[in-house]
Amino acid sequence: MGESGVPVIDLHEFPGQYEKLRRACVEWGCFRINRNIDVIAGSGYMAPSKVNPLYEALGLYDIGSSQAVETFCAQLDASPYQREVIEMYAKAIHGAAMDIARKLAESMGLNGNLFESWISQFRINKYSFTPETIGSSGVQIHTDSGFLTILQDDENVGGLEVMDPSGVYIEVDPSPGTLLVNLGDIATVITEFLHLVI
Repeated sequence: MGESGVPVIDLHEFPGQYEKLRRACVEWGCFRINRNIDVIAGSGYMAPSKVNPLYEALGLYDIGSSQAVETFCAQLDASPYQREVIEMYAKAIHGAAMDIARKLAESMGLNGNLFESWISQFRINKYSFTPETIGSSGVQIHTDSGFLTILQDDENVGGLEVMDPSGVYIEVDPSPGTLLVNLGDIATVITEFLHLVI
């Protein structure tokens, strides 16, 4: 368990972590991973809105597509160095997402290559809190509609909350050197179905 109580999965310890990964998915619906060394639909800027006045984002529709990454960089008028960094990051985070999805599938006895053709969206979120808005929600309470979300939280500022197995919201403290993996609605349905079948 991590400091926040959220289970921690070591991606370098498979297949030994399959049961822990499966339990984390069934019981928590989210887990942390150690940093691996080796956007909602559409791309572009999302401005603050009436529903989420403190939230804005920049998204890329599919980081697994080199063409989509190239178009994104062109739209940003990225310098050659910025392009190189964006392309390397996109490749690394897409690879991590596919690795996690494969291991998750295998932990449930499924073919690990089910997700290879799925789109991997990327989003950078910014929350514009002021002294008057500290303590309010950055975004409305929600579930993620996709399969899984990999979060790199600010290592100094917390605020993320998840529901624990008893239905109580708990704070997820920042944990340097880790990423938080949150199962989306699709993964939740798959894991719950397989839990009933197994």
